[in-house]
Amino acid sequence: MDITITLLLILFAVAMLAGWVDTLAGGGGLLTVPALLLAGLPPVAALATNKSQAILGTFTSTATLYSKGHLRERALILPVVTAGIGAGVGAWLIQRVDTSWLNWVIPVLLLCVALYVWLTPNLGNSERQGKLSEKQWALTCVPAVGFYDGAFGPGTGTFFAASGVAFRGQTLLTATIRAKLFNLTTNVVSLALFATGGKVVWVIGGAMMAGQMLGAFIGSHTMLAGGTRIIRPLVITMCMLMSLGQIAQHLDLLPLP
Repeated sequence: MDITITLLLILFAVAMLAGWVDTLAGGGGLLTVPALLLAGLPPVAALATNKSQAILGTFTSTATLYSKGHLRERALILPVVTAGIGAGVGAWLIQRVDTSWLNWVIPVLLLCVALYVWLTPNLGNSERQGKLSEKQWALTCVPAVGFYDGAFGPGTGTFFAASGVAFRGQTLLTATIRAKLFNLTTNVVSLALFATGGKVVWVIGGAMMAGQMLGAFIGSHTMLAGGTRIIRPLVITMCMLMSLGQIAQHLDLLPLP
């Protein structure tokens, strides 16, 4: 593929929007992974390069939230560890299997996320009794989402937050804030394994890192100012558009740039 200044600027802008969206409620990979695939990267290279830029976005949002007094509970240690283990297994496995089926799995996953968010309009409006204890959740849901992030990635923040709401009874805001730390952990572990395997396109990753950091910084302040209510329609719209774009590409209806 030809890496041009125009392509890098487009991916910078996509990463900036993704960093903002990802910080608010997760799902930034729903923008960046399809964008990387449309740019011509093979599926594993797209997933690996996505990790290189996502890590800076999740680090920026996590650091910003920590500086505001969040993410300081000792209870976070266990889920951080299990999230990392799950991500490591997923990233190791995805480099050793045929990945052509990812071209169809990702659009299906996007549609599933859109349907889930659409059918749960009151998701996480108030705190309630959790269905699982913190330890049970950390040993089951967290490593499962971590594995997903290592193997695929798009929508990981959304899945972390949704599991916190569904199984721990957290508010959407609390679950989203905690998801930043877990997602940072899975990104670090996954990137280390992808980089070792030589799968990252660093030129593209570098341009997107800058966009991610700017978007994550803006998103962190938007979140704390109460901007999470706008994310639901945005996630639904984004999932639908990206899924249709992916399907169109692989039906040869949408030419590659």
